[in-house]
Amino acid sequence: MNLLDFFIAPAFAQAAPAAQQGMGGFGLLMPIALIAIMYFLMIRPQMKRAKEHRAMLDKLSKGDEVITSGGIAGVVTDIGDNFITVEVADNVRLRVQKAAVGNVLPKGTLKSA
Repeated sequence: MNLLDFFIAPAFAQAAPAAQQGMGGFGLLMPIALIAIMYFLMIRPQMKRAKEHRAMLDKLSKGDEVITSGGIAGVVTDIGDNFITVEVADNVRLRVQKAAVGNVLPKGTLKSA
C-alpha cells in the first residue's frame, strides 16, 4: 500500500456498459420537438406582431391620432422616412421615431378625452 492511497482513492478500470436498447430515435426526436414548440409558441407570434406593426406604420397618414410607446398621445402633422411630427397641444409639436408609434387611435378619441 502506498502513502498516497490514504489521500487519493485509487481508480480501477471498469467494464464498458451494455448498449442501451429501446431509446433509438427518441434521443434525437426530443431536441427537434423542443425547437418546434419554441417556434410555434414564441418566434412565430413575435414575427406576426412585427409584421402587423410594420403594416400599421406604412398606413400612417397626416391627421391620424397616435400613442407612442412612451405614452405620448397626439395628432400626426408630418411624416418623414424615419421620423414623424406629433402635435400634442396647440402649437406644441414633437418629433419622434416612426417605430415609436405604439397604436393608432380612432378619429376623435383625443378630442373627447
